[in-house]
Amino acid sequence: MSWKETQENGGLAVITGGASGVGLAAAHLLADRGFDLMLADLGEEQLSAAASALRSRGARVHTSVVDVSDTGAMENLARQAFETGPVAVLMNNAGMARPTTTLDSADQWRRIIDVNFYGVLNGVQAFVPRMIDADRPAVVINTGSKQGITTPPGNPAYNVSKAAVRVLTEQLAHELREAGAPLQTHLFVPGFTYTGMIAAFMPEKPAAAWTSEECVGYLFERVSAGDFYILCPDNDVSRETDAKRVLWSAGDIAENRPPLSRWHPDWKEAFSAWEKG
Repeated sequence: MSWKETQENGGLAVITGGASGVGLAAAHLLADRGFDLMLADLGEEQLSAAASALRSRGARVHTSVVDVSDTGAMENLARQAFETGPVAVLMNNAGMARPTTTLDSADQWRRIIDVNFYGVLNGVQAFVPRMIDADRPAVVINTGSKQGITTPPGNPAYNVSKAAVRVLTEQLAHELREAGAPLQTHLFVPGFTYTGMIAAFMPEKPAAAWTSEECVGYLFERVSAGDFYILCPDNDVSRETDAKRVLWSAGDIAENRPPLSRWHPDWKEAFSAWEKG
């Protein structure tokens, strides 16, 4: 089982959050690789525009307006997809961000976790059993975040939701490996990427940011290499810097430092020396 085999067999690529940003960039790349597409998103108008642009390049595109937090809607999407053709790629990519604190209302937290975590879980549970039964090479990609790994202060609900996606994807990969299923699983962790969400308050792309196309190009380069953890760099943060930040965060537990010591005034100099060393 490999990405090469998945491409050779072809089939349908299902992408949630597929109408914009990295989801749409992934759709263009996968169409160029010969896959048919099923794009799912909340906005019918955005989906229609995305599909039109892809069809103008010769892509075969199906669309579905779906709220990924709705278990029944995701089951319907899976049925629709498998009636269309064998699913070769499942990209659980839909997500949202809102500023939160630990003391915000439960409703604010619940919506973020419903979309960012349960949206991924719903995708996994609706599609993966069918993909296993199909017994053909296929790929599952779940979109996480560096905020779900190093959990910086400032947006706890988002961090919790993306940390849950990381753990879910690790567990899924282990279970599929133990079962001998012909599915590759990957945790996709974008770096600073210039998407429509960022463009809403930054009209020009910051020099530090990658484009969605750069991010997705790196994603599938590492999928081809067989990486599970795909932490994308950007124009400011290298893969080596990411690795150091991950190790420092793990050290908070191993060395019994204060939580989030990277941002703690008493540990600021120690972290800076570690990152540069």
